[in-house]
Parts: sequence; structure tokens; C-alpha cells
Amino acid sequence: MEIRGTGIGQGVAVGPVVRMAAPLPEPVDRPSHLDPEREAERARASMSVVAAELADRGAKAGGAAQDVLEAQAMMAEDPSLIDEVTKLLATGKTAERAVYEAFAAYRDLLAGMGGYMGERAADLDDISQRVIAHLQKLPAPGVPNPGYPFVLVARDLAPADTAMLDLDQVLGLVTVDGGPTSHTAILAREKSIVAVVGATDAASLADGDIVVVDAANDLVIARPSDAQVADAEARIAERAAMEAAPVTPGALADGTPVPLLANLGSADAAAEAVRLGAEGVGLFRTEFLFLDANTAPSVREQQEHYTRLLTAFPGRKVVVRVLDAGADKPLSFLNDAPEDNPALGLRGIRALRHSEVILREQLTALAAADAATDAELWVMAPMVATVDETRYFTTLARELGIKVAGVMVETPSAALIADRILGACDFASIGTNDLTQYTMAADRLLGTVANLQDSWHPAVLRLIGEVGAAGAELGKPVGICGEAAADPLLAVVLVGLGATSLSMSPSALADVRASLARYTLGDAKAIAESALAADGAAEAKQAARRAAESAPTASGTTVS
Repeated sequence: MEIRGTGIGQGVAVGPVVRMAAPLPEPVDRPSHLDPEREAERARASMSVVAAELADRGAKAGGAAQDVLEAQAMMAEDPSLIDEVTKLLATGKTAERAVYEAFAAYRDLLAGMGGYMGERAADLDDISQRVIAHLQKLPAPGVPNPGYPFVLVARDLAPADTAMLDLDQVLGLVTVDGGPTSHTAILAREKSIVAVVGATDAASLADGDIVVVDAANDLVIARPSDAQVADAEARIAERAAMEAAPVTPGALADGTPVPLLANLGSADAAAEAVRLGAEGVGLFRTEFLFLDANTAPSVREQQEHYTRLLTAFPGRKVVVRVLDAGADKPLSFLNDAPEDNPALGLRGIRALRHSEVILREQLTALAAADAATDAELWVMAPMVATVDETRYFTTLARELGIKVAGVMVETPSAALIADRILGACDFASIGTNDLTQYTMAADRLLGTVANLQDSWHPAVLRLIGEVGAAGAELGKPVGICGEAAADPLLAVVLVGLGATSLSMSPSALADVRASLARYTLGDAKAIAESALAADGAAEAKQAARRAAESAPTASGTTVS
């Protein structure tokens, strides 16, 4: 039986199913025998303990897991949730029931929003379960430990559990719910866990069933044949050999270099990125320095962190994006005024231009860090839409000591006049997530239009091609730093459209490196043309796959 879902990464796993235990039962709605004040003390104490436990798990896990779990810890003690629990306790409910109802109401609110916010709803379920378990003096929900390697099947997996999975025991992960932007997917990608999420029919799998988890093909095969198991095991061995091989610079089969860089959000992740083969950094997000703060960090604080990042990449390119606030990342000291449509409002370079002192301080800190290290620092502005914005940023950057200044191409306007944009700066980097959002007029946080959020769409590819052509004509580098670069086949298409470097989550580097090595530049251009000629995203991917399979240098390879 074949079960379809969304694969995370390109891996494959084979093993017996072990299902997550059922969640705790819903607390009985009965009057408390304690007064509301005593119940409130119980509720607050348990919420505090759970918050501390989540923060501790995050500190041990590090990386993106730490960010996710610290956010969960904040949820566990959210003042609005505590207020709602208190209101419910005043009606005579038990702490267990009040916590259940308060979290459930907020969960339903997020679920109704869909998209990114909808996928945060599962996080609230996990926190609620943990608080209730503590109140009832029961073990917190968690991953089973049968004593042998297994494929974990769950309705969804909480970030606290995903972050701490024992990868010597958990061969693969299958979830019934969730999507490619869920925390389960994000953490599975970072930890290189073979996973298929949103596999609705996986609910029918039973403990002990042998399955093949084929993330590369968005597939779970239940009760596979001997031939299917043998094929999966051969692919596992092939991937193991590939990962064990010495890391080489990214290149096509004809030797055309394609530097493979890492997307990072903190200097703490630099060492792991280098270990996984990053040739530098294609996108360093600086937002983490500014978020959850009432004032911007000082020049000195910023300089220290940038210096630590640059020191990790001696002699290598490090592309830093200046503060990209706005839309889903408002800051009280920059742009916290309510907007009806913040994705189209005061964000990116617009917000920085409005509050230039913040941009000046950031550029000053970056220039100082550059002077103190020997990395090759490039700095770019987010959300550029006009030549005027480009000139504004590059002029200011050079005035403050930045040697290489560029822009992100995330708007159709910037792509359509890429020749003039690139004429006013040193390089461009295409953010495929936002470029897709604005090209398709589909909010990337809205679940109801998630099907349109696909960078394979020929309209998006055509715009990327415009930027690539402009870069080639002017001799200016054009990088890709959106999620599209992590798709091994789409990476080939992007190079065929003119991308000169690719940046992605470090865990995707090995797969993309292997994919590029199968094709010449001529192959990549032909595969890209096949995708451009299609009518939609799914058709473009199918056309590219057919073209890739028939490419002369790809004979004998499997295209995922």
C-alpha cells in the first residue's frame, strides 16, 4: 500500500512501525473542591515547570530546536493564556480543565488562520498536555522506547520530542498531520531525519508493520515487497557512501563551479554548517539579534556577534542580510504600527530607510567586524523594489565601509528591472519564498492558498530567469537563498536559469551537491527550458524530471 505525504529531504528508511502513545484523555469538567486561588497556584506552578523544562530541552538541543523550544516556553507562560485560565478557574473549574479549555480555545484560533500560524496549533496541544500531565503527576507525553530501531508514526510530533529524538533508534518519522512549514518538518530537516509529514492515511498503520519511508518521493510504502525493500536498502547504502565521501566544492558535471552556501540564523550554527560542507554563507539572518527586544542592540553587541560569524569562515564568502523586520516580524522600536496588510507594508529596506539610524548602526558594526577578520563580507538589503532603493542602500553601505553591497530580489518589480537594479549594486540574491508569494499573490502564511506557494511555478521561474540573464549580461553574481535551492532537482533548474551560487539549510547540501554533479551546464539549461514551457508548478516539476532522466550525463541515475 502506498501512502502519500510531503517528504522532508531526500532520504529513505526501512523499519517496523512504532506508534506514539495516545494523548492524555480530556480532563473531566467537574467542580473543583479547592478554591479558585488554590487552583490558580497549581496551574501557574505547573505552567512554570513546563516552561522551564522546554527551555532546558532547547538549551541541550541547540540550533533551530532551541529557538522553537524557547518560543514554546514563552507560550507556556503567556500572560493572555494565564488570564484566560484564571477566568475559567473563577467559575469553579479545576486547574486541569481550565488549562485544557484555555489552550484549546487559542489552538482553535490559530488553526483557523491556516498556513504557518495554523501549524503552530499543534505546539499548543503539546504544551497543554505537558501542563496537565504535571498537574496530574503523570509522565509527560513522549516518544516510545521499544528497545530496537523503529519508524515513528504519530498524529504529529511536538517540537520538544522532535528536538530530542534518538537518531540511533528512530530510523524515520511519519506524521498524519503537519506540512512542510510545521515545526516537525523544520526540525526534521535540520536534524536530517528521514520524514514524510501530512501522510493522512498513515493513521491506518499498526505497530510492527514494516514500512519504507521514501522522503525523496513523498511516499510511505506499507508492507513493501522484497524488491522494494532491497531497492530502499540500496539507496540507503548509496546515500551513506555519498555522505562519507570527502566534501568537494559544488560543481556541475562539466566542472562549472556552483558554490554551495549555508542559510544561517546564528553564529552558533557555523561550525556544523562547515562540517556539512558549506563553502560559505549565502544568507545570514540578523533578525535574532533584534527580536524580543525593546531597543536595538548596540553597535558593539552586533559587532561581537558578526565577528564570531566571520571568524568561522576565513577566506570565504559570507552574505549578511541587514535587518528584515515587518510582515510577520514587527519590532516595537522600528515598525509596530498596525497595518491591514503588513506583507505589503513598511518592511525590509522600507522600514530601515524610515529609521535610518538602525541601518547605519548595523552597517557600522558589520564594517568593523569585516575589518577585524579575513572573511569575504557581502551585505544585502531585503525587499528592494526599485532602483532608487538600490542606490540608497549601496551608497550608504559604501559610505560606512562595506566593500560589497547588493540586494535581495523578492519582488516581481525587482526581477523585471533586474538589469537596472544590478547596474546599481554589486550582486543580487533571490529570495524564492517571498518572490513566489508576491508573484502568485498568495500569502505564504495563509493555508487556504498554500497550493500556490510553489517555486516550481513557471511564472516564478521566468522571473528568476530574468535576473539570471541580467546578471550574466552585466557580469554580476546572482545567488539563490530561498528554500527552492534545497530541492536537488530544482537546484539544477535554478543554475540553468542563471544562478551562480545556491544557499540552503546545511542539511540539504550533500543532496544538492550530488544532484548538480550529474548534469552539465547544457543539461541544466535544457532542463530549465522544459520547466519553463509547462503550464503549472506540478507540470513544471514533471517536465524537469523527464528532461533530467533523458540528459546524456544523467544515464543510470535516479531523479528524485
